[in-house]
Amino acid sequence: MRKKLRIPKFKSEEAERKFWSNINLTRYFRAKDFEYASFPNLKPSSRSIALRIPDYLIMRLKERANELGVPYQSLMKEYIARGVLQRR
Repeated sequence: MRKKLRIPKFKSEEAERKFWSNINLTRYFRAKDFEYASFPNLKPSSRSIALRIPDYLIMRLKERANELGVPYQSLMKEYIARGVLQRR
């Protein structure tokens, strides 16, 4: 660590935002000062989409999901992810 970073008490979020945007942290820290952090419980963001799928395909998907004991939408996401990654 180089020199001690003194963080003031902020009167507002705007004041804190201004402080952090104007400070050069390389004056206070070196790369070796940091430790690896892992956040295993974070879930990737997702969004809803509309997708038209024939009824027979949805029924097959639901049957397969039932056999595996998983929700059919989760199985559908898994199949899509496999297909996308396989094409690389």
